[in-house]
Amino acid sequence: MQEKALFKNGLGIIIGALIYAVAINDFLIPHHIGEGGVTGLTAIGYYALAIPPAATNLVLNGLLVIVGFKYLEKQTIWYSVWAVLWISIFLRLPHFIGYHTTQTIIPTIIGGVLMGVAMAIIIHCQGTIAGSTILAKIANRYLGIQNGSAMLFFDLIVAIPSGFIIGFQNMLLTIIELYLSAVVLNKLLAKFGAKRAVTIISDQYATIAQTLSTQFHQGITIIKAQGYYSQNDRPMLYVICTAKQLATLVPVVSTIDQQALVAVEEVRSVQAEQLKQLL
Repeated sequence: MQEKALFKNGLGIIIGALIYAVAINDFLIPHHIGEGGVTGLTAIGYYALAIPPAATNLVLNGLLVIVGFKYLEKQTIWYSVWAVLWISIFLRLPHFIGYHTTQTIIPTIIGGVLMGVAMAIIIHCQGTIAGSTILAKIANRYLGIQNGSAMLFFDLIVAIPSGFIIGFQNMLLTIIELYLSAVVLNKLLAKFGAKRAVTIISDQYATIAQTLSTQFHQGITIIKAQGYYSQNDRPMLYVICTAKQLATLVPVVSTIDQQALVAVEEVRSVQAEQLKQLL
């Protein structure tokens, strides 16, 4: 099972790295659109000093990976090294698309969407692209800030001063691209990776708990509670599940007790043996 997850995550990171490199090589750099974080610094190095993006990406990200070893799980860091390696390889390859246009808003939008998709795939596969995503992961883990929002903050620190190199107009396009990538990243992680916290209040709580535990093999917490008006004890069930499990869980509860109160909330960060994805 562990080998299967390792292969799945490793392959997913390679796909994400390819999409990421296409966004940079075919849409951003040819149209002098910057980026944030380390990627932004690689673009500035390329525009100003003609330094190959792959070399800058490898060196700067290597330094941030060292920082990540202190604050993040070792598995995340090794996946990040894998991602940085493949991004550097794909950045050295010839352009896949060779797209060019004078309507720079088009590559800005496409580049932003592709970057968001690529980062969502890599983060969903337990990795990062190093750079600002490592800093965003740290902010997410210790401050509870969404990955995309934290990354946007760190990226803007680089993107705004880049206007002196790429020009004011391209700096504005860079900010648009960063915003789009952050929105896409947050949306995708929320859709495919976010957990749901389900609170169930029912007189049939024991039957519901037993049924859910049997069907979903899911940990369930019983919380002692008391109704304010009736002053009667009425235990609550608290369950963390995926969006896919939720679609089945609610009908199961309804078949046992149609009067049950089911409250669902989105959980951004969870930490447990089987729930290590931080969103």
